Amino acid sequence: MNWVAALPMYNVTPALAADWRALLAHVHTELADWLAAHGETLEIVDAGAALEPFWLRDDLLLSQTCGYPLVHALDGRVRVIATPDFAVDGCTNGTYRSVLVTGAHVDAPSLEACRGVRAAYNDDDSNSGMNLLRDAVAPLARGSRFFASVHKTGGHLASLRALAIEQSADVAAIDCVTFAFVREHLPELAAGVREIGVTKSTPGLPFIASNALPADAAALLADALDDAVSANPSLATRLKLKGFVRHPTADYASILEIERAAIGLGYPRLA
Repeated sequence: MNWVAALPMYNVTPALAADWRALLAHVHTELADWLAAHGETLEIVDAGAALEPFWLRDDLLLSQTCGYPLVHALDGRVRVIATPDFAVDGCTNGTYRSVLVTGAHVDAPSLEACRGVRAAYNDDDSNSGMNLLRDAVAPLARGSRFFASVHKTGGHLASLRALAIEQSADVAAIDCVTFAFVREHLPELAAGVREIGVTKSTPGLPFIASNALPADAAALLADALDDAVSANPSLATRLKLKGFVRHPTADYASILEIERAAIGLGYPRLA
């Protein structure tokens, strides 16, 4: 097999994208003997814009997905390898949450005060930007429309730009890891928004592989990720990585429970 790998989820800046590729390069080195013994190769690639087809490739050795597609489109179709444990406020033992933010131009001290404003979210299959925001709004909406409008931006950075720069939206939920990277690397963007709360926590964005990957290689892969953090402390610090947690796939069912709770409150979609 000619395997491929890409980590597309937290490439907030080109420098961070290079650091994630460096993490993959270390994994590649650690798996070199296994690959050679099986006559196989690994190429670090660009995942491209269409992530779901990439995640479902039979030759996928390693990538990172969101928990929402993991329990929907990818359910039973990929192998969970490990979940990163970030040194970020809101992350504990491989969990994370979203930060609720408004544009600095918005006079709303809480999510409840955001009734009738314009919401932005990154994508329909996002846990952090859509599912957790829907969960936070559901008890406030009481089965009816809460926002004046809802706009899909295509990414967390685009949502932040809509709030902070374009002022074309007023409130959004941003993955706390993304927001931590933005505060460090794009402070001018972070300065244009205000934090007004946080969402529930769920297991973080898992590293995954194809179901075609043998079990012995999956175990080596998980060990290689651990080694990448311990062997290069400066890289781990730049990526805010404390290590990796072995969350069983069943832990991600909490994302489905959050979705079902919002639907049960009569709020099946952001509105």
